[in-house]
Parts: sequence; structure tokens; C-alpha cells
Amino acid sequence: MANLFNIHFLFGFSFEKNRRLNDLCARFLCICARTALTTRSLFQSLTLKAILLLEDGTLFHGKAAGKTGTTTGEICFNTGMTGYQEIFTDPSYTGQVLVATNVHIGNYGIKNDEIESESIKIAGFICRNFNIPYSRQTADRSIQDYFEAEGLVAIHDLDTRAIVQHIRERGAMNCIISSETDDVAELQKRLSATPGMAGLELSSLITTREPYFIGQESAKYRIAVMDFGVKKNILRSFDQRDCYLKVFPAKTDFAEVKAWNPDGYFLSNGPGDPSSMPYAVATVKKMLADGKPLFGICLGQQLLALAAGLPTYKLHHGHRGLNHPVKNLVTRLSEITSQNHGFGVVEQAVYDSPGIVEATHINLNDSTVEGIRLKNYPAFSVQYHPEASPGPHDARYLFDQFLSLI
Repeated sequence: MANLFNIHFLFGFSFEKNRRLNDLCARFLCICARTALTTRSLFQSLTLKAILLLEDGTLFHGKAAGKTGTTTGEICFNTGMTGYQEIFTDPSYTGQVLVATNVHIGNYGIKNDEIESESIKIAGFICRNFNIPYSRQTADRSIQDYFEAEGLVAIHDLDTRAIVQHIRERGAMNCIISSETDDVAELQKRLSATPGMAGLELSSLITTREPYFIGQESAKYRIAVMDFGVKKNILRSFDQRDCYLKVFPAKTDFAEVKAWNPDGYFLSNGPGDPSSMPYAVATVKKMLADGKPLFGICLGQQLLALAAGLPTYKLHHGHRGLNHPVKNLVTRLSEITSQNHGFGVVEQAVYDSPGIVEATHINLNDSTVEGIRLKNYPAFSVQYHPEASPGPHDARYLFDQFLSLI
């Protein structure tokens, strides 16, 4: 009520004689409460400056969003038109600062159950229009409140097209965002101390600390999931197919995994450089020797390739989006896929090893290998996300294909 008196005072109206204005003011305050359009959030988004500095010295000026502070990480971009909350919480983005190519972010708010992990995993966020008021009535809060609660530093109101073009031309590199200092020399110093993604092992930092179960113990299939940064919708996709899952920490000894007596093994997605994970490669080799069906997604494909003796490499700027065309070389059909990876399997190594592995899928944009199948083991993998959260459902048959091997 005090807010209503303040508004009337500002506009010079009598509280008692202007009931219509009173109703309008009440509605306005309700909208502010529903969309979390706080005075602080609005003031910050309109006035507080922020800086984006790239590793090569390129500088962008914008406005602050989220938490006031400074953050660093590898800059990358995602071309998805929707699903920003699922992207924020995808563990594969750990250590990365995300650029959204879609112009409007935050416009449909934040819903607490639309997450792929228990917290935001991106290191920072960059967008064109940062929409604090939101349109979806079923949303729980605004993106600004979400970022503040999660402690995420963000910047908006800059030319994301120019940033994306720069990344496509120059390649992935580290960056720093700051809304607390404009001292470029100091920011360059902090940026130079940020480790690069190549050679960086991150899965052990975000994996579950203790094993846990998903599904009903009486389910038809028992699947051992190696959590290198698994997305929730992967687990849901298995659960929907009558699977009982035990999710193991990334560095779990194979003997412990085998002792649970699973019907098959699953290697999850995750962040970082697969070549920095010899512990995981050793585990995959033991799984292959055990002879039970094995399925890998994204980082899981890279680990399977390394276990088979095939090298991986860092992509120029990675694949991240909901619309990547992939050709299934077995069925000769094409799929629209959801992708998020910065590393891949060396293509020529796959084609040079016909007795060990065959390519099952290729990316129609750049001919990178998007799927492999081992010749002497019941094991296969894909580089993209068949669970597609967010994204199309073209590739969900792969879960059924895995279960058919059991």
C-alpha cells in the first residue's frame, strides 16, 4: 500500500479521488511481482555497464545482468531458438561462457523443473536482449532473479552477431566478463591466468559424489551409467524404456560397476578434453573386454574412440545448437540433431581403421564423424544428443537400438 501512495504522490493525484488510477497501479505492482521486475534489477539492466574482453584483445561494451562481478571461461555460441534454461544447466558447458544467437533471452521466464542438472553450469552468459519481464504465466521467476540466485555474471545489449562471426573466424578462445571494473589491463591479467579448454579435465569436478538409482528395481533392463556430466533427460529417456539405472561417479573403479551386474554400460556426455581422462579410457577398455553392450553420447563417443585407439581433437569453434543435420550412413536417412561439443574423433583415423570401427553418422555441415560402431564389440556411440533437451526428437531411436543389443 505504501508503494501505491508513493506512485500517486509522484504523479500528483489524490489517493481517495482516483480509484481508477489506484486499480491501474495495483495491477502494475502485481505484474512487477509476478515477473520479478524489481527496482534493483531494472536499474541494473538499464544503467550498470559491463565489459567483454576476448583473449585476442577484442573488446565489447554492454550492460550488466545477473550477479555483479567478474567471470572467465572459453567463449562459445549456441544457435538454439529456445530451451535456454536447459542449456544453462547442461553440465557439458562447465567452464564455458555462452553466447546466445537468439535475440531474446528470458522472455518466457524460468521454470524450476526445466533443468538438466541441479545448478547453472555455464561460467558466464552473453546475449542481445535480456528480458526480465516474462510472458509465461506458469514460470516461477525471472531470468534476473535466477542468475542472481545462482551467482552467474552476464552481459547484454551488445552485437552478438559480431561476436559469433568473430568466433567462427578466429576460433574458440577464452574471455572475461566484468561488471565491477573497467580496468582493461587488470582484466587482461586475470584472463591470461585462465586455463584453456585443451587438456582440461572437468568431469571429476561435476560428477555425482555418491552412486544413486533411477527407476524401478523390477525394470526389464539394468544399466550402469558413468556420470561424466550426465543430463537429466538422458536418465529420463532410459527410465521411460523400462530401465533401472545406477549412476556411478566418473572415477568409480570398474570392479565396483561390474559387481552391480548390469545388462549394459552407458557413457554420458560431459565437459572438458577427453584426452585428459585416462582413468575413464581405462574403464571403457575394461567394459569392452567384459563383452556387454555399451552406448556413449557426446563425451562418451570420444572416450569410446580413445579406448579403441582412435585419437580426438579440438574443433575450431565446436557444434552447439538444435538444428545440426546428420546423415545416418546405415539407413541413408538424415536427422536434425541437438549438439553441444567442442571436441571430436579424428575423421581420417576412423576411415583408416576399417577392421576396428565404422562411421555410422556424419555431420552434413562439415563431414565430421557423428557416430561410430566398433566391429568386434557390441558398442556404439553418437556425438550429438538423441535425448535432445532442448531440441528435435529425430534420434531417440538410438536408446531403443542400445536396448535391442541386450
